[in-house]
Amino acid sequence: MPIAPVISIVLPVHNAAPTLPACLASIARQSCADYELIVVDDGSTDQSAALLAEHARADPRIRLLRPGRVGLADALNIGIGASQAPLIARMDADDLMHPQRLAFQAALLADQPEWALVAARVAAFPRHLVRDGYREYLRWQNSVLTPEQVAAEIYIEAPFAHPSVIFRREAVTAIGGYRNGNFPEDYELWLRMHNAGMPMAKHPRVLLAWRERPDRTSRRDPRYAREQFDALRAAFLARDPRLHQERPLVYWGAGRPTRLRARRLIEQGFPPTAWIDVDPRKIGQKIAAVPVYPPTWLQQTPRPFVLVYLTAHGARDDARSDLHAWGYRPGADYLAVG
Repeated sequence: MPIAPVISIVLPVHNAAPTLPACLASIARQSCADYELIVVDDGSTDQSAALLAEHARADPRIRLLRPGRVGLADALNIGIGASQAPLIARMDADDLMHPQRLAFQAALLADQPEWALVAARVAAFPRHLVRDGYREYLRWQNSVLTPEQVAAEIYIEAPFAHPSVIFRREAVTAIGGYRNGNFPEDYELWLRMHNAGMPMAKHPRVLLAWRERPDRTSRRDPRYAREQFDALRAAFLARDPRLHQERPLVYWGAGRPTRLRARRLIEQGFPPTAWIDVDPRKIGQKIAAVPVYPPTWLQQTPRPFVLVYLTAHGARDDARSDLHAWGYRPGADYLAVG
């Protein structure tokens, strides 16, 4: 019987003819050649299918699946189901791999057998299309490296660029693979893996060039709307053991936007015992019979568990600085929430 490859690359494709050649070339240049490339043509109507067939004829490691138009989550599950390797590397048809991406990430997974997933730092291109907000998101995402940091920061936003991850096939299939729903399928999977107690981390090298484009799915698909992220975060926060310790729960941020976002979690049975705010006009007031205190109130003992709902530029970092100064540990005594 043929020996299974070390890595199965799962590449869903839908009308990606302009960017496919460069993507496939970056895969072909990998220093780790022991891979199979499973391309799932998700109902392309452009020249993608012809390009893929041409490359598949030239490289026996390429397996082309054509299930029709099934959508991203199902295309990924089809690719994973057809895979032969114990490691699954995600890739998108408009991005570029560093030549040592597979080798570096696979080596890290080999060194850390308890880790279920290793992503990589990414660089966005072309630079002239990368706006300040997106640049700040990547700065934050690229700062989240260790399993401890992932666990502490996972409720802010998706901590990984989806096409940068390599995960253990058994880990993902054990919890049901990707799911369809009114939510971003990648973030939902990371939250489910976290909820299942699977350590996830990131390689410190930049190993993926992540293409920025005005028509990015996250900008136009309603599943990526703010409300869907808020609902998803609240659903998984409600299951997080750290909110079930019988410690007083405090919400940092008493403004109306924070209260609207926090309402989803409150309605699931997690009311705060106090609100924290820096606005002197709010301090001393009550919100639904719950008092508003200044941040210094958190210096009390025993410590409550704090959910930092601040999103204004710099505000979250300022709150972290204060909490650290008062002995609060990220992930253990507080969580930041996007």
